[in-house]
Amino acid sequence: MKKRKNFSTSAVIIHWVLAVSIFFLFISSWWMLALPYNEYRVLPFQLHKNIGITLVFLLLALLYMRLRNPPDPIESPAYTPSMHRAAVLGHIALYVLIILVCVSGYLSSSFSGWGTTLWWLVDLPEWGWEDEELNALFSEIHLWTCWMLLAVIAVHICGAVYHVFRMDGVVRRMLHL
Repeated sequence: MKKRKNFSTSAVIIHWVLAVSIFFLFISSWWMLALPYNEYRVLPFQLHKNIGITLVFLLLALLYMRLRNPPDPIESPAYTPSMHRAAVLGHIALYVLIILVCVSGYLSSSFSGWGTTLWWLVDLPEWGWEDEELNALFSEIHLWTCWMLLAVIAVHICGAVYHVFRMDGVVRRMLHL
């Protein structure tokens, strides 16, 4: 009997690093925005930006792995074609929103006048100049895409819980069981 091909261990690890990092970014953003406008904001904002930029690279690595080595399809009568379409569309929404959140955050930062140093090692180029209106525009895009991402993540989690209770093989495939 041929062994079924599940998600790679690397893909599973990246998935959970993305999940924990995104959760951290949501929680830390409320905290850091409550800080006074002074030197106390520098470290939290740099950390927030560093994690966000790193997420883009991790997501690109995950997409590469998933496209290069896709897992076998789920062979369960409980897993319908409409579920498959919903899963594909949900994952596309997650990936697009993660990219939009990260890019809009970086662009907001570029137009804020505050530079970004990736992990305190590499000064990243600023794609803008100090412009409060553009900073506000990209900040607003960042905010709304964050809320949309949070909504899609909630649906994603609900879908995972649904599949746990259905025992249709979806979660087993992800967890290598």
